[in-house]
Amino acid sequence: MKFGFDIDDTLINLREHAFRIYTKRLKQDLSLETFKGINRVEIHEPFGLTDAEGKEMWTHSLEEIYYTDCPAFPGARETLLDLAEEGHEIYYITARPKEHGIRTREWMKEKGFPNTGNRFFYGMQDEEKVKIIEELELDYYVDDKPAVLNTLLHTPTQLIVKDQSYNKDLEMERLIDWDDFKSMIKMGT
Repeated sequence: MKFGFDIDDTLINLREHAFRIYTKRLKQDLSLETFKGINRVEIHEPFGLTDAEGKEMWTHSLEEIYYTDCPAFPGARETLLDLAEEGHEIYYITARPKEHGIRTREWMKEKGFPNTGNRFFYGMQDEEKVKIIEELELDYYVDDKPAVLNTLLHTPTQLIVKDQSYNKDLEMERLIDWDDFKSMIKMGT
């Protein structure tokens, strides 16, 4: 089978990692409960930043956010390694900017995710992922963003949303724990 995965907030806990970086940089002692209460993708509001200030903070923090020790969600790496070992095709499809694509692929490899060679796609807008996913004829695709998943509803690809505070209203198969992924796709463990 062919499996496609978004990276940020699907395989790795990027927003929470960024939130922790923001608390240090802005010298604000905000709790993890505050983070969990954010019901949009952007994380700047609890810090008192406007949307423009938040965008600037994100842009100027990308190096640290993307390439420091951002943790994978428990079980994500192991699940993908199992799938690859079983002979399934693994594709990464991320909206990370082009200038971060090759380095992100290497970072994922260093973190122990299966190396997929030419199965790593980056540098597109969220809504442009649909074209790649359609061309690849994926059996399953996992992402966290409703805007992305909603563009794929017309495709035969089975969609799974990685559970996040900002996608609770999305009605589709929901991945909460990576250890449950294989049973979700009816492959067994």
